[in-house]
Amino acid sequence: MNPLKDLARWGLYSPETEHDSCGVGVVANIKGQKSHRIIEEGFEVLINLGHRGACGRDPETGDGAGILIQTPHEFFRRECRALGLELPPEGEYGVGMVFMLPQAAAKQKVHDHISRIIQDEGLELLGWRDVPLDESKVGRDARAVRPHIAQVFIRRGSHDMDAAQLERKLYVVRKVIEHTLKECQLTEEEADYFYVCSMSCNTVVYKGLLMAHQIADFYLDLSDEAVESAFALVHSRFSTNTLGHWRLAHPYRYLAHNGEINTLRGNLTWMRAREAQLLMSAALRKVFGSSDMLRQIPPIMTPGDSDTASFDNALELLLMTGRDLDHAMLMLIHEAWNQHETMPQEKKDFYEYHSALMEPWDGPAMIVSSNGRSICALLDRNGLRPFRYLVTKDDKLVMASETGVLDVPPEDVRFKGRLQPGRMFLTVDPIPAEELNRLQQAFGYSVEELRLLTTPMAENGYEAVGSMGNDAPLAVLSDQNQLLFNYFKQLFAQVTNPPLDAIREELVTSLVTFIGSEQNLFDETPLHCRQLRLESPIIDDVDLSKIKGLDQDGLRSVTLPMLFDPHGGDDSLRDSIETLRKQASDAIADGCSIIVLSDRGVGPNDVPIPSLLATGAVHHHLIREGTRTKVGLVVETGEAREVHHFALLIGYGAGAINPYLALETVRTMVQTGQLNGHTADYAVKNFVKANEKGVLKVMSKMGISAVQSYRGAQIFEAVGLNQDLIDDYFSSTPSRVGGIGLDAIGRETLQRHRSAFELADVPANRDLPMGGSYQWRRGEEHHQWNPDTIAKLQHAARANNWQVYQEFAKLSNDQSRKIATLRGLLQFKQDRAPVPLDEVEPTSEIMKRFATGAASLGSISREAHETMAIAMNRIGARSNTGEGGEDYHRYKLDDNGDDRSSAIKQVASGRFGVTPNYLINATDLQIKMAQGSKPGEGGQLPGHKVDEYIGWVRRTTPGVELISPPPHHDIYSIEDLAQLIHDLKNINPDARVHVKLVAEVGVGTVAAGVAKGHGDVVLISGHDGGTGASPESSIKYAGLPWELGIAETQQVLVANGLRSRIVVQTDGQLKTGRDAAIAAILGAEELGFATSALVVSGCIMLRKCHMNTCSVGIATQDPELRKKFAGEPEHLVNYFTFVAEEMREIMAQLGFRTVNEMIGRVDVLDAHRAIEHWKAQGLDLSRMLYRQEPTTPGENVYCSEGQDHGLEHALDHQLIALSEPALERREPVEIKLPIRNSNRTVGAMLSGKIAKAYGEDGLPGDSIRINFSGSAGQSFGAFLAKGVSIHLDGDTNDYMGKGMSGGRIVVCPDPKATFVPEENIIIGNVAMYGATGGKAFIKGMAGERFCVRNSGVHAVVEGVGDHGCEYMTGGVVVVLGQTGRNFAAGMSGGIAFVYDRDGDFSIRFNDGIADLEPVQDPEDIATLKSLIEEHAEHTGSMPARKVLEDWSKALPLFKKIMPRDYRRVLEEQKNRETESAALAASGGN
Repeated sequence: MNPLKDLARWGLYSPETEHDSCGVGVVANIKGQKSHRIIEEGFEVLINLGHRGACGRDPETGDGAGILIQTPHEFFRRECRALGLELPPEGEYGVGMVFMLPQAAAKQKVHDHISRIIQDEGLELLGWRDVPLDESKVGRDARAVRPHIAQVFIRRGSHDMDAAQLERKLYVVRKVIEHTLKECQLTEEEADYFYVCSMSCNTVVYKGLLMAHQIADFYLDLSDEAVESAFALVHSRFSTNTLGHWRLAHPYRYLAHNGEINTLRGNLTWMRAREAQLLMSAALRKVFGSSDMLRQIPPIMTPGDSDTASFDNALELLLMTGRDLDHAMLMLIHEAWNQHETMPQEKKDFYEYHSALMEPWDGPAMIVSSNGRSICALLDRNGLRPFRYLVTKDDKLVMASETGVLDVPPEDVRFKGRLQPGRMFLTVDPIPAEELNRLQQAFGYSVEELRLLTTPMAENGYEAVGSMGNDAPLAVLSDQNQLLFNYFKQLFAQVTNPPLDAIREELVTSLVTFIGSEQNLFDETPLHCRQLRLESPIIDDVDLSKIKGLDQDGLRSVTLPMLFDPHGGDDSLRDSIETLRKQASDAIADGCSIIVLSDRGVGPNDVPIPSLLATGAVHHHLIREGTRTKVGLVVETGEAREVHHFALLIGYGAGAINPYLALETVRTMVQTGQLNGHTADYAVKNFVKANEKGVLKVMSKMGISAVQSYRGAQIFEAVGLNQDLIDDYFSSTPSRVGGIGLDAIGRETLQRHRSAFELADVPANRDLPMGGSYQWRRGEEHHQWNPDTIAKLQHAARANNWQVYQEFAKLSNDQSRKIATLRGLLQFKQDRAPVPLDEVEPTSEIMKRFATGAASLGSISREAHETMAIAMNRIGARSNTGEGGEDYHRYKLDDNGDDRSSAIKQVASGRFGVTPNYLINATDLQIKMAQGSKPGEGGQLPGHKVDEYIGWVRRTTPGVELISPPPHHDIYSIEDLAQLIHDLKNINPDARVHVKLVAEVGVGTVAAGVAKGHGDVVLISGHDGGTGASPESSIKYAGLPWELGIAETQQVLVANGLRSRIVVQTDGQLKTGRDAAIAAILGAEELGFATSALVVSGCIMLRKCHMNTCSVGIATQDPELRKKFAGEPEHLVNYFTFVAEEMREIMAQLGFRTVNEMIGRVDVLDAHRAIEHWKAQGLDLSRMLYRQEPTTPGENVYCSEGQDHGLEHALDHQLIALSEPALERREPVEIKLPIRNSNRTVGAMLSGKIAKAYGEDGLPGDSIRINFSGSAGQSFGAFLAKGVSIHLDGDTNDYMGKGMSGGRIVVCPDPKATFVPEENIIIGNVAMYGATGGKAFIKGMAGERFCVRNSGVHAVVEGVGDHGCEYMTGGVVVVLGQTGRNFAAGMSGGIAFVYDRDGDFSIRFNDGIADLEPVQDPEDIATLKSLIEEHAEHTGSMPARKVLEDWSKALPLFKKIMPRDYRRVLEEQKNRETESAALAASGGN
């Protein structure tokens, strides 16, 4: 057949000297969308490259042309069905494109041979198909040597064989076929026809001895519209010999090539030399599953193959070892890296490492390859082969040896480029659009998630922010499909230990994690460091592939499938988990130190085990087995995509997580235009960054700073999971109300799978569900606030219509069909003797127990804030300022007698606007330890809501986002809380002091601590309360229902004999009198209504409070939108009257005359027995309904006595008496007294008296001069008012000057002290916390967090610890000595000056939002010098005198810390003043 063979045998011709050159092209949709149009355009490119091919003596026979495309599944399924063959789902079978012998007998031999080997290797032969051809379309010489062309269809051998394993098996099958062909006893000429063009489950190759324009007409398949692919790789060949061959046409199985491999002989020799290594590689045995398979591969290279075919063989083998396409290509063809000056070292290290593994294949080569998912084009280091590309605006990639090969309108071109020497062009593995959609459905994705959560993270690198709380049902009560993640709630620190500040104090946190086998704790050897260090527990696909490829001493990995059979019966999930556990144990026994739990391979017959379930199952199994420390767990999952998911996986043992589907989703969103302005890589980086920050936040809420400590810590509570499930898979996790088990988890998992792989056959079901978990959407998740309930309530309140209110209450209370809350599962017992309604406590008295929620001024508008205050004051109830302070002009009654002052003044960690005047004008002072919508985090107010007025009220910079510190920096423990309670009681002895907590397991014991710390009221907020701005994950997944929190608090307080001395209050989606009655029965005598009050005022739950675009004028500071506010105090009065009336009716029905009688009477409640919901049936509320009897007979189970605050012992009584001339007649007084550490909060009670009498103005400066000597107690000078000056000779404890508001504090060492003041600590930590005015001069050093949240004080100190001036928003601070780390973190206002004598301050300065600059402005110089002079005058400071004595030399050593936003505001103010002056000078013209 081929005379060149005879010539090679007898003549001088050598086939090794043949050369070819070519035209190569690619057309691809970079979004992975398949179409027939891509194939047609591939042919157009091929034809336009036709001149790069050639023909020999027959002008109609080319040297070869071909196309490589993705397997056209729908086409093959149709064609095979016509032949009586039923193909399995895509990815579960492979297609072999085979050149067979034309002779019938020989063809049959080969046919039978191939069929036998397929079956012998454990695969299933589905059948054969002759490929339809049109021979008239090819030349004479091509017809003369044309093989018979057939396709063989091969099914995977077992259900647990994934697509990658099938691809490897097909590779081995092809190798065995080739190596054993001699068994068919073919002649040499017959054997020359045989060739397997491709055998893959991903791709198929159509090629032959064709010219460029012939291939589409010759292969009839290729003109069928059903043949679709996301790419077409085409090739036209030019060979130096004139007798071409069908098998030599390109593409080969993975690539097309233009050029030469000059080192081919050496490469072939070395590859043969390495064949012996195949059987010795443990990594290959792991990948291929057995040594038997490996023995069947050699020889790797087929003798006599061309350079391209040999390169293809080498690439194929590297891919089969598990390497990615780009990795394998770069191993074969290196960049010129050794002397590349700008190449990153990491990349050089890659090449250097792989140079030690194998030699490069060198020569002038341009190669384009594909594995069916990615396209990789690589040019040799010399760049001697051209390759051009362009990308269109509709995401089409065109690459070719020449430009202009496809007509593309110029206006459609996004960009053009060329492949540079040694460089690579790679399209990442796009999951095909249809497959991506199926996977997203199988893992429970929704459009809402992608829009509200994924998009902000990918665009901005920050967690998504939401508002207005969570009114959707608990997962166990939801009708909608729920992920297992949703049954867990994050725990958080409150009171007994503080949360950390992961934003401003990120330097103390760490995401670094180590995975691998831990050695014996009691030994120390080099093996102890044989672990893999990761900078983050969230890893991308590249890092995962490196982990999967580990095969070193002490670092070996294995991948185990997290999949189960949907057809395996009721126990399929349980059995698969047990199998997974056994596989993990076996892997450890085999020496593996890292186990990758993977749910890749999801398909019609493979369901993903919920990743959290699998992780917890393996983690606890290995703990029980005693082998957990021998292995690290990595989770490769399509399920994890938000912060809560990652936190849970880490919390239950995962060392690293690869969220492959989430990352691919982000890439696809970029490619489809859903994410604008970013590249796919940048968006993925942002997404990972946002989740990393979120995990840090979740950790820090519990006071945990290192992810290494958080791993396996299980800082969660389950709500809705039964104890058997917890004990087996999540051991030691609290789950106090029972719930569903493994069968229900399996049912929900199968529902998702069915929607993806069964129901999706109906076109209408192929789209992702819209979702409605975050925002109400008709037909989706139930929300307690929906158009019906909102409309009914607003109508009832505005029209004062009792009947309409009853309709609203019925909608809210009747949860027989739509259960949303735990109280919806409760019913009142019917066996109680009722009492007449007129004997029940009157409405007017009940309403005094009501309060509105803590909605801050700034979060909501002035109009909404003041309306609530007026309404609540009218009915004798209480409104709450929230944490944003309050305008002191509201403390004066309106002309009509209305009072716009909020009765409850909140003191939060930000201390915004907390002045003596603010505190004294309160009936209640509330310490906000936590917030229901985001416990463990500080409040946040977006910068666009901080206008001039809000900035003035809060003492902050307009336009700058406000974030309160997560902890109160004066509350790190329960005794610190007692101190703050004492502080507030001192400044306003008549006010009740509240402590606001959030329901979580253990909140009862914290409440007991509050009672023992002399709190007057403890508020237990539910997890579902509203908020103006909060991370969405916090809104959804932190805190518990108030029903659990109140019940636990009541039980613990009664058991400890503390209930009678403290009021218990609750809030969180209370709406009706029934809600109020159940709250009282569970233990709360006071009740908060937040969201409902806003709805009455006009809120329609658009949930965009954080955006400042509230269209009803409530949650906005926009002047135009505020005009739309339509709420009236009367509406709120009507509503609360209705609630109290409904509550009275229930009380009468239950036989209670007063609210106090019903407190804690859980015996009148029954758990709902007629629950039809399939998930709620497993709930057990008996522990919640346990009635704790008092330990002392006759003790009340409601508050009936006041706390003893011990105020009679306060030193301030003496100060007040001695200050009477100043207080009564404004006459100056001077006082001299000793002081000791037991004298706490000195000056606060005195300042309260001043504020009560003189308001915001206080007294004239130095009206009251107090000289102390000794060691002052905590909170010395707290809330110090204008007119009071304190001089202390001695030292102070923590919290000095807390909240000071205009006084002056001077602290010097005792005159008899001999130490150097500037080298010694004189005052404690957290001095001037939240100070709003005044001056402080410290002769000596301060501790940590000096002037944290300072918004007005001017202070001079001679050295500070870490975190100085943190969160500062105003005032001036001068530091004349050393500073600690993290200075000025979060400093958004005010100015600081630091004497940087050693020139190293910059390394301790946090430049996040402030700049470091020299002191050059004359005003700055004057301010700085003046403060130092005052300091020297008041303290006699030696450092101050030295600076002043050589001012010209000292000044350049000072550094000014200037917040960037503060500078902007000052410049804007200056510009406005200049414009106003110019306008005035021009007479207004």
